Amino acid sequence: MDKEMMNQTEEVTVTADELRIPRGLAEYIVRILDSKKARDIKLLHVEKQTVITDYFVICTGNSRTQIRALADEIEFKLSAFDITPTHTEGADTGTWLLQDYDSVIVHIFNSEARDFYNLDKLYAETKEQDISDLLTED
Repeated sequence: MDKEMMNQTEEVTVTADELRIPRGLAEYIVRILDSKKARDIKLLHVEKQTVITDYFVICTGNSRTQIRALADEIEFKLSAFDITPTHTEGADTGTWLLQDYDSVIVHIFNSEARDFYNLDKLYAETKEQDISDLLTED
């Protein structure tokens, strides 16, 4: 039987089968980030631009503490499904943190680092995915 988990913040039920699909995993990560008040969340389908992953989830955190908390929450929620990042980078910098989940790579930036790396522009040829139905209104 598949594991199921209720995300109490969002009242969203997700199954392990849904998380095996790259889009399902990416959308769940978007919901986690939204529940923890990440800013300017974007989901980019980069499969045709790079061989390293299918999706980038990009967001901005307000502080070093929030950046770490966002990453920790993603790891915590996904660990319930035995999903762990294959690689993490930037945890000590406090300006940018990357979590690699193979089919989905999460980039959590502070404002300055996001402007500097400008992944939104670098991958401008990709189709930004509509995630409006995944985000809560503030």
